[in-house]
Amino acid sequence: MKSFLLDALLKGKATVTPPAPAPAALEELARALGERARRRLGRSLAIREVDAGSCNGCELEVNALNNPVYDVERFGLKFVASPRHADVLLVTGPVTWNMREALLRTYNAAPEPKWVVALGDCAVNCGVFAGSNAVAGAVSDVVPVDLHIGGCPPEPLEIVKGLLALMEKAG
Repeated sequence: MKSFLLDALLKGKATVTPPAPAPAALEELARALGERARRRLGRSLAIREVDAGSCNGCELEVNALNNPVYDVERFGLKFVASPRHADVLLVTGPVTWNMREALLRTYNAAPEPKWVVALGDCAVNCGVFAGSNAVAGAVSDVVPVDLHIGGCPPEPLEIVKGLLALMEKAG
């Protein structure tokens, strides 16, 4: 244990510089998305993230949307704990047999108008999990999907672009 502590003290901080997503582009995209949501819904866009059986790579990128680098909540995008408060269901991963019923119940609990976004290659076409006995199928095999955002995993900026495209299509 001492050697680990000594090693950590001698090497210094184990952090990396944050990515440079062109802050002006992110700010412009997120602001446009927030304004579009307020015009369409009369309030902020409420997002409920559902992990239907992924490797958690996409969840890390979704969580990054709320970190200090991206901080999309300042633009009116908020993540909610209940599908009853959600406008968008952001579904990651292939739908496993164990999560199929939970996803259906979550979808049915969300009020209208509701949109479903399949986020990541696994949600779109089962990705590396295709053919597994544990997988019921892609998200679109279980619930209707309004938007597919590919990538393994998609970057936070791509997620914001996708949500903006969804709002433009919706209104």
